[in-house]
Amino acid sequence: MSRSAPARAVIFGCQGLSLTSWEKDFFRESDPFGFILFARNVESPRQILGLTGALRETVGRPDAPILIDQEGGRVQRLRPPFWRAAPEAARFGTRAAEDLEGALRATWLNSRLIAQELSELGISVDCLPCLDLRHPEGHGIIGDRAYGEEPGLVAALGRAACQGLRAGGVLPVVKHLPGHGRATVDSHLALPRVATARAELEETDFAAFRGLRDAPWGMTAHVIYEAIDPARPATVSPSVIAEVIRGFIGFDGLLLSDDLSMQALSGDLDERARACLAAGCDLALHCNGDPGEMAAVAKGCGPLSPAAEARWDRSHAWLSRDSGIDVAATLTELEGLLA
Repeated sequence: MSRSAPARAVIFGCQGLSLTSWEKDFFRESDPFGFILFARNVESPRQILGLTGALRETVGRPDAPILIDQEGGRVQRLRPPFWRAAPEAARFGTRAAEDLEGALRATWLNSRLIAQELSELGISVDCLPCLDLRHPEGHGIIGDRAYGEEPGLVAALGRAACQGLRAGGVLPVVKHLPGHGRATVDSHLALPRVATARAELEETDFAAFRGLRDAPWGMTAHVIYEAIDPARPATVSPSVIAEVIRGFIGFDGLLLSDDLSMQALSGDLDERARACLAAGCDLALHCNGDPGEMAAVAKGCGPLSPAAEARWDRSHAWLSRDSGIDVAATLTELEGLLA
């Protein structure tokens, strides 16, 4: 999968249902590593398949990753009538309290069904699972997106979700490293600060991610952990990335920033891009499709590093696509387990 001329270390969104002339020219020139889709980019299966093909055509790479947030519950870009309304993560955690094995099986089945839908559309990466723990003081931006409160259970259900995607040929992204559950504000709107002692974080929030340190992709949190770096959120903190994400957790997959346009971060967009890559992220993420912002982010991003290229190659080796599923039978089994 390695290339003689590495792509730019950034994932971009686009504005609508099809590419504008400006977007086609910009993507050809800037050569982003990949793309991400949102609800504004979704109309029908035929339309999405055309869009994913057009995006890859602009960069000339058939394997360029195309991402989406298809968690289930509140966070799913693909919705009825064309796609299934998948359950939220908390539902699997609730089921686990009654029947752990049944919950693990249900989580796998649900993710395998998601993978089936995504792969048919040319979408190759799902920003799932959310491994943030649910804390009573935490902001509702996580809420029922979390599997539960106990790190071992969250890691087990997260692994089942990863394996379901893997079997369907879709790469998972564990998020939000090293843990967003204690944040008391929404990082889309403000910068959260977590004052919890490092030892407690290592036993709880960080531990959930440590259980999936072998995941192929991960996404950072725009959260300050005062015990590690009181000045900078994880996304732009060399200390958090080196000591916690790469160190204590041991994650060595492809590390993607959360969206650079979120209000938790400060500075111009090009400065944010440079800062996240300098801190140790492999890829910058910019989602809203704004032309001026994308041009600034591209200015701040250089080519994919050799280490990131190696992680990208390893992520493909991690995949283990099965021979296919009977969708109706799989859905019936899932519904029975969750009934």
